[in-house]
Amino acid sequence: MKKIAGRRLALATAALLPLSLAAPATAFADTQSPTLSHAATPPARMSTVGGALLGKPGTQANLGSGAPVLPKDLTARSWIVADAESGDVLAAHNAHWRLPPASTLKMLFADTVLPKFPRSEKHKVAPSDLAGMGAGSSLVGIKEGETYTVHDLWLGVFLRSGNDAVHVLSAMNHGVKQTVEDMQAHAEELQALDTHVISPDGYDAGGQVSSAYDLTLFARSGLQKKDFREYCSTVRAKFPGESTKKHGKTTRGSFEIQNTNRLLAGDFDMTPYQGIAGVKNGNTTNAGATFTGVAERGGRVLLVTVMNPEKKDHNEVYKEAARLLDWGFGAAEKVTPVGELVAPRGAQTGAQPSAPATAAAGGKQTSAGPVAASVRESGSGGVGVALAIAAGALVLLAAGVFLVNRRWPLPDLVRRRTRP
Repeated sequence: MKKIAGRRLALATAALLPLSLAAPATAFADTQSPTLSHAATPPARMSTVGGALLGKPGTQANLGSGAPVLPKDLTARSWIVADAESGDVLAAHNAHWRLPPASTLKMLFADTVLPKFPRSEKHKVAPSDLAGMGAGSSLVGIKEGETYTVHDLWLGVFLRSGNDAVHVLSAMNHGVKQTVEDMQAHAEELQALDTHVISPDGYDAGGQVSSAYDLTLFARSGLQKKDFREYCSTVRAKFPGESTKKHGKTTRGSFEIQNTNRLLAGDFDMTPYQGIAGVKNGNTTNAGATFTGVAERGGRVLLVTVMNPEKKDHNEVYKEAARLLDWGFGAAEKVTPVGELVAPRGAQTGAQPSAPATAAAGGKQTSAGPVAASVRESGSGGVGVALAIAAGALVLLAAGVFLVNRRWPLPDLVRRRTRP
């Protein structure tokens, strides 16, 4: 099948092309847990969802004339670079290798649970809400007996990768068991068939796996939601502290939290990536470092997922992701796609790709509409929520519906503004 060329949101006939090509943890960056055994060699055969080549081990790319060579210093067990709108997989390495996902699994958690509660809804934390978290879990600092808004909790999930925030939201969703079942069902709806969910927060657990391909599907689906886009692109924000009583008066302060996605927030050894807009990082003993990111440059939006680099240098997962994004932006018009990100099963009947976005204070949200009219500040003296509407906002398909053989736009994609 041939695809209609062009970068605009024109209708495209998507061909199921054959697919395949094969930071150390910082404080509060993610969960830690005992090492679980996992084979270091990819299976000889893997899933072929998205195309036959993606079922083969090794690196898959089809470089055309003038295409840049792939980076030579990639050490990740698995990675993928894809066009976020068309779904074209530009290159991949062991894309369907089922590996522990760490906190990148929180993208599936958010895509599943975020639509269920208005961001203004308040919840008082009970002791049972925080039960069952793994030893050494990353925490945002939620306290029993305190009240938080849903908005607060999602900031804790995305910025601090807080397992405590995940467990409180799961409690609101009728418990961890129900939430895991909901996540598994949503993964299957997205055709993310490499994924097996054991814990909603991504904490290492026997049998809990996903793949670079599936994590990219989760990001692509989540980015259709306004709140998801806002939270995953927030650099820093204020989080409610613990209430104190003095002279009979109760007061409650706040403290600043910063996103642990180093391509978004930067670090001492790296600057924020140009055009980055999220999505989620992870790091556990068993999974190593994992990362899925989305970036926009020159009107093109790319997704990248990198899982468990063998090289353990500081921020290595972000450095490899940045090199792959650089390659993708340079190669996009000069390669033949090796596969595609498939549509959700429901899309075949014209259904929306995922549940409706969360209700904002004052009414229901849809996936359309601006996230922010300008860069918004949050916190004292910080750059705050570094959001901006992408110039020339992408046009939604009719009624926000994703149909088979059509592009899946990212409505009003936000991106980080370059720092002064």
